[in-house]
Amino acid sequence: MKFKTWDINLKVRLFGEALLDISFWAVFPFLTIYFSDSIGRQTTSLLLILSQALSVITALLGGYFADTYGRKRMMSISVIGEGAGFLIFAIAATTMFYSPYVAFFGFMVASIFMSFYQPASQAMIADVVKPEHRSHVYSIFYMMINIAVVIGPIIGALVFNNYTSQTLIAIVLADLLLLILLTKFGHETAPMALNPELRKAQREKKVSTVLMEQLRNYKLIFTDKVFFLYIIAGVIISQSFMQLDLLFPLYITEVIGNASIFSLQLTGEQLFGLIVSINGFCVALLTVFFTRMMSRYREKLVFMNSSFLYGIAIILFGIATGPWGAILAIILFSFAELMTVGIQQNFVAKIAPDDKRAMYFSAAGLRYTFGKVIAPLAITLSTLVGYFATFATIAVLAVISGFIYFYMYSLYEKQDRAQ
Repeated sequence: MKFKTWDINLKVRLFGEALLDISFWAVFPFLTIYFSDSIGRQTTSLLLILSQALSVITALLGGYFADTYGRKRMMSISVIGEGAGFLIFAIAATTMFYSPYVAFFGFMVASIFMSFYQPASQAMIADVVKPEHRSHVYSIFYMMINIAVVIGPIIGALVFNNYTSQTLIAIVLADLLLLILLTKFGHETAPMALNPELRKAQREKKVSTVLMEQLRNYKLIFTDKVFFLYIIAGVIISQSFMQLDLLFPLYITEVIGNASIFSLQLTGEQLFGLIVSINGFCVALLTVFFTRMMSRYREKLVFMNSSFLYGIAIILFGIATGPWGAILAIILFSFAELMTVGIQQNFVAKIAPDDKRAMYFSAAGLRYTFGKVIAPLAITLSTLVGYFATFATIAVLAVISGFIYFYMYSLYEKQDRAQ
């Protein structure tokens, strides 16, 4: 599918989201260090759990609202809320109004509204792209995110510590630009939002009725054993890749510390920025290649082996005492990530009804929202049992998720043959 044939929604979003992602990744990888230094590691862990628990609720609401009121509207609301949250963070980070707890509140507001965005975003792609082209389009968007992951942390390593508020304001401006692009060029794609009769009937319902219907819909989704196992395996494996922004920065700054690479002297923070950029570079450079290569193999083997490779990478990271060990680990980590790019979203798109597509994507997003609730516990665990034992625990979980994926796909293939 050539870029010139893409729907205008996708073209606008690809540009706007790229700018926003670059700004965001100049800040996000360094937040664990920022808050751990200002309010303590354990307090940071607890607050991160709280913020992500709230995001679970908004993620579920986001899918419902995107199906009922429209993808474009929910994406716009999400961008406004995210910008407002980072603006609060920026003000609280200034010398005049400095307050780490208010800053965290701003980050929490931004996180909650960010969870509204993805269900609508993923469903919009499925709305306007034919099934045979979806994996390709999803992989392009994923590649663009990881180009931002290359550029953003390099910028953040240079400016975030010394120009925290200014860097956060850059995110607010990027949110504003994306909002303008969505408003001016975007159009609605949700089937229910485009049908006046269905939309009117839905809006006339009482709030209590809507909430009960929503709970029944999600209950129906989770009665599907295959999809339920997909969520469980996703939550478990998320404990591996989410440590890139949680445990990795602390380990690099506290254990590896200052390092020399090709006569270039790096602080712990700068080394972490380099590690994140290597991950983003690998994914950005190889996304399309890996998506095409993995499409030749059975999905259950791809998911299982991806989980196993995550486990190996995590263990290697846990025994790394210098920069080169960490670099080798992050390359393997990136390959594990690349193996499932594209096919994850395509799997959800295949099993989701058209009128509940965003809700299915929202439910699938629980892999990350629930994962984010649990993942900060690794920070607390590391203070109790040490870094290596924590990394080993996460690696075992990754292997378990691989076996769950294998069993899940076996059930799915059996059901598919029966139908």
